[in-house]
Amino acid sequence: MYCETVSIEGAGGLTLTAEANGESGAMPVLLAHGGGQTRRAWKNVVGDLAEAGFHAIAIDMRGHGDSEWAADGAYETHDFASDLVAIVSRMERKLALVGASLGGMAGILAEGDLAPGSFASLTLVDIAPQMEVSGVNRIVGFMEEHIETGFASPEEASEAIARYMPLRRKRSSGEGLRNYLRHKADGRYYWHWDPAFILSSRTVSKRDEGRHQRQFEALSQATQNLTLPVHLIRGGSSDLVSEDAVEHLRELAPHAEYTDIAGATHMVVGDANDSFSHAILDFLKRHHSMRGRET
Repeated sequence: MYCETVSIEGAGGLTLTAEANGESGAMPVLLAHGGGQTRRAWKNVVGDLAEAGFHAIAIDMRGHGDSEWAADGAYETHDFASDLVAIVSRMERKLALVGASLGGMAGILAEGDLAPGSFASLTLVDIAPQMEVSGVNRIVGFMEEHIETGFASPEEASEAIARYMPLRRKRSSGEGLRNYLRHKADGRYYWHWDPAFILSSRTVSKRDEGRHQRQFEALSQATQNLTLPVHLIRGGSSDLVSEDAVEHLRELAPHAEYTDIAGATHMVVGDANDSFSHAILDFLKRHHSMRGRET
């Protein structure tokens, strides 16, 4: 068993950083985080997967963490999906994909539109084609709040997170929060992702009122095309994915399995890591052999 930081080539030659944990010959599981996060969001999960006999690969999505920024501002969901397709195209074995929020949307488009048959299974973490507008706005609002001014200290960033997630235990700067921040020459701390990721999206949305509807339609069509094993894990207190959204997804993909984690919000992994790990391990073990090639 090993754990190491590796570089992976995404779409267009963009360099992505990943953390690999577990034996290289084991069933690979690719973990794609949500917008504004980094691969460290899966820190405990990759350990659980490796211990269970899987080969876990947690990536920093383009423009996030230690991965390369897109010089042309290519941060549409389609661009993230293209990265996932590029990654799996270079693997000797199909990957089981676990995608949270943005990572899940990218996974739906990658498998259901861009390159059907690329993945062995798809786990969606609190994401579905139909999303609550109020939940989306709350997430975007938090990401925009300090995008240009940054923070005077990691402690100030911790206060902002506590306001955003009042039910979560407040995280001190000594618990790894500095890994999510960039300390720039002006002495201030900024989130560890390219500001163009959210700013370009905001600009396009303001001048294109039909953008969200087209995204909903694209995700719905791609979901309807899914034939691989699918698992939706929802936070029971999510403000992004409602019960109606769950039913809509299951109408599009009747074979999809569903797990509701009581008490968890949209940030399911951080809110209930043990319950989350149990849910994905149960699903993955039933659908995949951990050694040898998939049949």
